Amino acid sequence: MSESGLSGGLATRRAVDVHVSLPQPPSSSRARPEKLEAKLAALQKDYADLHTAVFEAAQVHRRLCAPRLVHYGDFEIASEIFAVRYLPGDFFTVRETSNGVVFALGDICGKGLAAGMWTTHLVGLVGAHAATTSDPESIVFGVNRDVCRLGSAPLTSLLLARLDPITGELHYCSAGHPPALLLRANGGLELLAEGGLLLGVSPMATYVRGCVKLGFGDVLLVYSDGILESLNDKDEEFGYARLEAELRRAQTDSADAMLFSVLGAVQDFAARRPLVDDMSLVIVRGCARTETGNQKGTSK
Repeated sequence: MSESGLSGGLATRRAVDVHVSLPQPPSSSRARPEKLEAKLAALQKDYADLHTAVFEAAQVHRRLCAPRLVHYGDFEIASEIFAVRYLPGDFFTVRETSNGVVFALGDICGKGLAAGMWTTHLVGLVGAHAATTSDPESIVFGVNRDVCRLGSAPLTSLLLARLDPITGELHYCSAGHPPALLLRANGGLELLAEGGLLLGVSPMATYVRGCVKLGFGDVLLVYSDGILESLNDKDEEFGYARLEAELRRAQTDSADAMLFSVLGAVQDFAARRPLVDDMSLVIVRGCARTETGNQKGTSK
């Protein structure tokens, strides 16, 4: 055998020896990727289940709140709520009573699931007290007393009102809520702020009512502070002045059109900035019977 053949044979034998002597991975190492894949699949299923549960909770919240647009007599009420995180801590309810239409916009302190889970309880309290009395200050007093008794409930702002759809009389009570804007058909502006403390501050808190009369062309705007506190790229807040300007600009539109005109202005102002708080907006507008068809309690 030649030298080259000998060296080639040795090289081949060494290669074979090395190949044979390589250690085999233990069975536990081979099983590790399979276990990771199983854990990943389980986590993905848990996430999907959680996403489904949150979606279902959001649908429950939507059903608890008023339809986007309702008509009562010569008035139309449009509303919308945008959540900053999962579930909104804002709520808006409307119910018809023997003394008129009672509606309430509430804003629970906090964001996400924690605040959203309290909305069911607060909506229930408003409904229970509205079933026994239609006086706004009495309803707010009763809700506040019950919230304070819980001890662990978050602070909540609330504006509750009773509207007579025939006469246009509106009695309201604000529990620490941002003042509602009443824009008259002649251009006059009024702030509705009569009431008392936030819900949950003191069980002995007292509340007073305010009273105004709405007529054809008058527009009432109720909102949560997430509207005012929306920020643009310069860290400027949307604020009262812009809100009033947008309300005046859209004054002659229908309640539904005004609602989305103002909300669109807020979203355009914020542009790429994320929401800082839940945003709620309600428009109550006095309109001609030809616009509403004199419908009572219709919705969509």
